[in-house]
Formats: sequence, structure tokens, C-alpha cells
Amino acid sequence: MEKEAEELKKNNGYSADSIQVLEGLEAVRKRPAMYIGDTGFKGLHHLVYEVVDNSIDEALAGYCRNIEVSILPGNSIRVKDDGRGIPTELHKKENRSALEVVMTVLHAGGKFDKDSYKVSGGLHGVGVSCVNALSTHLTAEVHREGKIFKQEYETGKPLYAVKEVGESNITGTIITFHPDDTIFTVSEYRYDTLAARLRELAYLNKGIRLILTDERTADEAGNFVREEFYSEGGLIEFVRFLDGSRTPIIPEPIYAEGARDGVAVEIALQYNDSFNENVHSYVNNINTIEGGTHVAGFRRALTRTFKAYGDKEGMFEKAKVEISGDDFREGLTSLISVKVPEPQFEGQTKTKLGNNEVLGIVDTISGEMLFNYLEENPKQARLIIGKVILAAQARIAARKARELVQRKSAFGGGGLPGKLADCTDKDPQRGELYLVEGDSAGGTAKQGRDRTFQAILPLRGKILNVEKALDWKIFDNEEIKNIFTALGVMPAEDKTLDTTKLRYHKIIIMTDADVDGSHITTLILTFFFRKCYELVQQGYIYIATPPLYLVKKGKDQRYCWNEEDRKAAVADFSKGGSESSVHVQRYKGLGEMNAEQLWETTMNPETRTLRQVTIDSAAEADHIFSMLMGEDVPPRREFIEANAKYANLDI
Repeated sequence: MEKEAEELKKNNGYSADSIQVLEGLEAVRKRPAMYIGDTGFKGLHHLVYEVVDNSIDEALAGYCRNIEVSILPGNSIRVKDDGRGIPTELHKKENRSALEVVMTVLHAGGKFDKDSYKVSGGLHGVGVSCVNALSTHLTAEVHREGKIFKQEYETGKPLYAVKEVGESNITGTIITFHPDDTIFTVSEYRYDTLAARLRELAYLNKGIRLILTDERTADEAGNFVREEFYSEGGLIEFVRFLDGSRTPIIPEPIYAEGARDGVAVEIALQYNDSFNENVHSYVNNINTIEGGTHVAGFRRALTRTFKAYGDKEGMFEKAKVEISGDDFREGLTSLISVKVPEPQFEGQTKTKLGNNEVLGIVDTISGEMLFNYLEENPKQARLIIGKVILAAQARIAARKARELVQRKSAFGGGGLPGKLADCTDKDPQRGELYLVEGDSAGGTAKQGRDRTFQAILPLRGKILNVEKALDWKIFDNEEIKNIFTALGVMPAEDKTLDTTKLRYHKIIIMTDADVDGSHITTLILTFFFRKCYELVQQGYIYIATPPLYLVKKGKDQRYCWNEEDRKAAVADFSKGGSESSVHVQRYKGLGEMNAEQLWETTMNPETRTLRQVTIDSAAEADHIFSMLMGEDVPPRREFIEANAKYANLDI
């Protein structure tokens, strides 16, 4: 009994003494990108995730069930939870309230004390103090021990000591902050981005309720946009969500969970009729986009267990085909979530798990689960092995098609496509490749470009939809062959892409600003996301932004990129006169601009706007691409209706 009482005291002893201080906060405002990644769109949203991570930690420790995130007017954020509340009593070492220490000292918090949190979410662990330092104003309100405590800060500095402001019959923490717009280049929060992350967190932490409310605008009845994210099934529901537009070949996802040596493992997987592998992995709720030891352990178990079953049943021998590890993962959507007490991250973006002990743990738990599933479900097992055999046959066909492309490149007069107008500078870091819709626009782009560093590859019509195509068909497609040849890189048989021989470090999609142009852009993005993922991940893909309108009055003219720009230009030019001396030209295609206009608006590095393609959430991107480019029509229609901006366009 004494031992149990001591353990209970230990687990519930979340007090000022649990807060460990590691270093000061001075550098955050000077070098914010070091702490939150960047000061643009990603960094702005990362502030919200840092605060939510604290609440998730409370939930993982078993003390929080509800987390509410609100986007307030003026793009402030409020995060409220029903956890224990940040301790407010005196911190002995710092001689001030523990709340103030947590809010004003970098790397100060309960997550560094193993007795307070066994596992904590978040990648950097810089915590809420970093958010405080990068906010013009932040308010911390703590409900704890029957009281309400409060402290406010400006750019991380307390305006007054922590004070008691009332009584309370609940527990929890409410953090309200406004990001500093002298630091961030973007000030507007995107609802969809926050919703995607909260949905992900709900799936990764089953039983926790996350609520997102946008209080910036209300409908006619005064209601705000509001969504609730809650999952009882966790990863099983997550894999169903991701595969919502694909046809499963087994009735239910395969699922396993277990723990070894303090490492908790949860895995869900589903085989579908697609030709892509979609592995999404997480460590302490962070998406490990570069994989790591947990992914390696899962793949090793999958290959070993399924190969042993296929050999035992004589299915591979009968099919007379060589099987590789990649064949077991074609048409596989899998989720691997591990909770690791002390994760070690490595890789280019510090999102690759390096803990060696995790490989064996995931391998063991996955292997046991898969072995049991195959033995208990022989019908489904044969369907999966049948899919593996088809994948092996398709891989051999794709290898022949790939070799044919490479052979043609080697013996085809320098190897570059005939339609490619290459640049003279051979330095890939300076090189830009424009993928242009149609020969007409391609001709204009060739005339208007700077030929020293800008190359033009016109594409004929709409390229193949790779979401629904086998690899050998992809490599046999003329337009895709031209793209691969121009880039100088091609996926290997294991589907990885070595970018060291990439001929251009800016690959720019330039299509008409209409519905067809948007469709072609989506097809090309699908190709890069599914077959050249490393190009997207490493930031080589961009989208050009041609203007929609040219507004003229006499010798004065202004290019406009949206309807708001056009209205403003017409209003400016109409001052002191009527809208009729004002002329509005709607560009229906790139070919309607002359070479000089295309250069000035869309291609000149000093005046153009390029949108870099980045991935906030690989799982969300996977879901959207499969929905937009897959076979299932109703989800696509719903998505378009929800996201389309209706307007009367001159088409």
C-alpha cells in the first residue's frame, strides 16, 4: 500500500518543483526561425501547435479530455483545456511563480521532468514561452485549486506578477495570444490548416475532443464556423478517412497496438486497389515526413511476414515471379504512431526518428500482429498476396518501360526532348524549368524568357492522371517521359528519387488562369506528389501566377491578379470620370499576352509572384489528391462545392 501511495503521489505531484529551467528566452525574438522554422505561414501556425501540444501532453498524462481552439477577430488565438492547470505557486530556484517561469523561460516546463510527463508531444519542445516571446500580447489564465490566476505579457515580458482574480470550480489553462506582425510576414490564420492538424491530433490521440471555432465572421444567424474532432477508433478511423476515395481489397483495416520498454506503438493499415504506397508515420504526434527507425521496423516486419506466408502457401512459386520488398507495399495505406520518452530526431528537416531501439520494438509488435492476421484470415491473406504478385508483374513491366526511356535518352542526340528550349547556364541552382500549357503559350514564353537561366518545356494538353495509372503506363506516356528527361532524374525501382542530378532547382508550373489551367496544374502536382515526392519535399516545385486582368485608362495601365484588384483599379482610374474611358482586358490564356507582358508579369524574378509548393500535412495531401483524382465522384463534388469561389467570369 505504501508503494502504491508513493506512486500515486509521484504521478499527481505536478507542482512548481516539477518545472525544470534549462535556458533563457533572449534569442527567440532575434532569431525566431531557429525556434519555429520560419516567420511565414508555417511559423505563424506553428505558434498554435506549440500551445495545443501543452494541452495534448496533459491529455497523454491522463488529465485532459477537451481542448478548444478559437480564431478570434484580428487573428488572435485562444486555446483552452480542462487539464490540471499550469502550477502557479512559488518556484524555489527562480523565486517567482511557476506560471511565470513556464511563460517566460525557454525550455522550462513539466515535460522535462520524467515524473510529470512520461511522453510529451512537439518536436522542439520550445513550448509556450516561445509563443509568448513572439506575441505582442499574451494572457495566461489558470483555473487550479479552486481559484483563477492570471498574468499578461507583452513581447514575452510580464506586465504584472501572477495574481488571483477569482474562484473556480473547474481546472485548466486558457492561453490567448496575438502574434507580433513586425516579426511574421503573414498575419492571417487559415482555418483549413488548423482544422487539418486538429483532425490529425484527434485520430492520433483517441478519446480526446478537439474543437475549432472561427470567430472572425458569423453567418446571418450569428453562428461561427465550428468543427469538433473526436475519434474513438483512432488510427483505424484515420486509415478509413485517408482511403475514403479508394476501393479497399480487404473489408476492415488491420490494426495492432502494444508497448515495450516504455515505447508505445500503434499501427493501422489497409490494402486498396491503387498503385501507390502511402505510409504516414508519427512520433509523439509529430509527422515524421522523412520516416526513421519506426518505419524501417514496420517495413521489415511486413516484408518478412508476408513473404513467409506466400512461400508457405506456394503462391509466389506458382506465379513464377520475383518478389521485392516494394511489391508488398503497393496499394498500401498505413499509419505508424509511436510514443517515445526521449526521441532523437535527425535528417534534413529534423523529422526522421533515429532511436535504434524503436526499430526492433516496432518490428516485433508489427510482425506478431501481421502473422496472427494472416493465420486467422486466410481469404484476406490470399487477396493481399494476389495483389503483391500483380505489383511484382507491374514492376517488371515498369522496369522495361523505364529502361526504354533511359536508353532513348542516352542515344537520342544529347537526350533532351525536342520541344525543350534549354537555358545556357548549366548551374542547377540558377536554372528554372517552366512547364507550360500548350505550344502557343510555350512559344510566347520562349520569346519572353531570359534564356541564360530559364528553360521552357511546352506540354501538349492534359498529362496522364497518375493517380489511376500503373507505373509502366506512366513511363510510357510521352509528356511524362519528356518531363523526366528534361529534369535529368527518374524514380528508381524502389520508387525513391535521387535529386543530386536534377538539372533545375526551380520547376515552375505555368498554366492558363482558367478552369482547364487549374486542372492541368492539379494533374502535374499529382504527378510530382505521387512519383517525385522528393522534389516537393525539398522545395523544388513552384506555381507561376499570371494576371487575370489588364486595366487601362489612356497611357496608364495596371495588371490585376484577382477580382478585388480589378475593382480597385477600375475605381482608381474612374476618379473624376466614368468607368466607361476605363478598358478591362480579361486574359483567357497565357497566349493572349505578348512576350514582353508575360516576362513583366509572370517570369521576371524581380516582379513576378511564385508560389512554392509545400506540404503542411502529408496525410491531408494524400487524402485530397486521392479524392480529387480518384474514381469516386461524390466526395470530389462535395469538396469542389465547399471550396469553389463562385463568380461571374468572362469565359
